[in-house]
Amino acid sequence: MTARVGSFGSLEGPLDGTCDPSAEVLAEAAAAFGLLASSARLHLVWALAQGESDVSGLAERVGGALPAISQHLAKLKLAGLVRSRREGRRVVYLVDDPDVVTIVRLMVGQLADRKAGTAGTGVNAGAGRLRGLGA
Repeated sequence: MTARVGSFGSLEGPLDGTCDPSAEVLAEAAAAFGLLASSARLHLVWALAQGESDVSGLAERVGGALPAISQHLAKLKLAGLVRSRREGRRVVYLVDDPDVVTIVRLMVGQLADRKAGTAGTGVNAGAGRLRGLGA
């Protein structure tokens, strides 16, 4: 059994609100969102959405230990959300699905904008409302 979650661009038929996606498509989307539910993995995908990098560069950027970053990357790679290529002795990682980049940028950007828009107002909006609501 493979853990690949597929591409968000491979949905069958139009999703214009008139029909529901298949159970298989919903399961693939849930698996992808499940992987991205880890803030460490989300940060890695965010960083890779800005450009490709090796493990040590990612560990420095996201502030994690090399073994932990490697494990997160292995999960993302197995799921097909990132891929790697070898440059001599160095392994470089990049986002494998441009739709994932779009989704991550949209969600993180929206929450960051909300938080910036309510900074200093005392209003509890944005990411704080979502914390703890996951399954």
